[in-house]
Amino acid sequence: MKIQDTLSKAVQEVDVSKKVKIYLCGVTVYDESHIGHARTIIVFDVLRKYLESKGIEIEFIQNFTDVDDKIINRANVENKTAEEISTKYIENYYNDFDGLNVKRATNYPKATEHISEIIKFIEKLIEKGVSYQTKNGVYFSVSKFPEYGKLSKKKIDELQSGARIEVDEEKKDPLDFAVWKLSNKEPVWDSPWGKGRPGWHIECSAMSIKYLGENFDIHGGGRDLIFPHHENEIAQSESFTGNQFAKIWMHVGMVTIKGEKMSKSIGNVKSIKHVLENWGPNIIRLFCLSGHYSKPIDYSEELLKENLIKWRQVEICHYELMHANNESDEKIDQVVNKLSTEFDNALDNDFNTHLALSAFFQLVKEANRLAADEKLGNENTKLIKKELKRMSEILGLLIPEITEKQKDEINQMIIKREKARKDKRFEEADKIRGKLNEMNVELIDHKGKTIWMIKEKIKAE
Repeated sequence: MKIQDTLSKAVQEVDVSKKVKIYLCGVTVYDESHIGHARTIIVFDVLRKYLESKGIEIEFIQNFTDVDDKIINRANVENKTAEEISTKYIENYYNDFDGLNVKRATNYPKATEHISEIIKFIEKLIEKGVSYQTKNGVYFSVSKFPEYGKLSKKKIDELQSGARIEVDEEKKDPLDFAVWKLSNKEPVWDSPWGKGRPGWHIECSAMSIKYLGENFDIHGGGRDLIFPHHENEIAQSESFTGNQFAKIWMHVGMVTIKGEKMSKSIGNVKSIKHVLENWGPNIIRLFCLSGHYSKPIDYSEELLKENLIKWRQVEICHYELMHANNESDEKIDQVVNKLSTEFDNALDNDFNTHLALSAFFQLVKEANRLAADEKLGNENTKLIKKELKRMSEILGLLIPEITEKQKDEINQMIIKREKARKDKRFEEADKIRGKLNEMNVELIDHKGKTIWMIKEKIKAE
């Protein structure tokens, strides 16, 4: 597998001969997660599932920023503690992403649980002469890291205009950033420099190195984190270790709405809870994977509707394969193998989920064609089922399984309905049809037989 590295601007090969170690910057837990967070996390979920499908062991770390000015401000507004706010939104995070069929990370470290590691990290930066103390805290000295700006590809003067400049007249340079903030307002921890809390960037350096070592395989996040967050991570981490930090930097494009960045002030933020309730997990995953991960993608109801139409074809395919019992059995080994290879090649070549989805939908189309031609037999059904299952598991798409008992119940209802219609007991037949509709059961007519399927209920449809 090869991935475009933001740092080198070159395509780099992922070393899969050993355990692959991935660190993904998680969310700051002061509010609900939104569709932008979902895209980044779903992209990395598919990356992980694809590598694991090849038998590669993955160590996947994703942090929670659970101490931050935004959390403290929210706590003050709601008259709660910062811990109460972060606990609430961490719980909501798990509900959201479990609902999106995202596999849980190997570990979800929290900043507040790693204060001792962060303090030791800062002590070493001071010892090395790359950090200094002021009356407001401890800062990293950007001028002591000559390669500063190498990730964002900006010059120092450009970076100064784009930096989140923290007001402190004792700072040696406007670009210097806080690694420890002195404060008396809770939450605070004791440190050699006085009571306070860690800066934003230092937590990811301390935790990624603790769990994955000094030089791990992939560091990921949204493109909005390139500067200042990841730029600062590189500066402090490589100053701390003297070695290269992450081997590959993988950044996911933003989700925009009508070309604009999602923003609370504009009022265009789409929470995961909202989109899940209206569209369900499969449509959201298809939307998030529909473009190349590194490019922005525009959220629109029209695009979601397009993905819903495609998903209905997947559902039809699933149930056609489940009911298949034709004698005719067209040989399609070559087609399945070709599409399987196209799917893998797309993901191996800079993780092109758009092309991988094309191969997936082509296989769905092929299965539905065979079903329409009454040519789904035992052998090709088995072959298509196996490959569709593999692709679906990697993409994280899920059609709920139904039990044999449920199948028998539906089959019996359909038999009773057919008999009632034959005997001209149309009122009884309509009642049964009504019950089937309540269960989201839809009938598909074939020559000489009628099969059924269960459609996922989509509120926005």
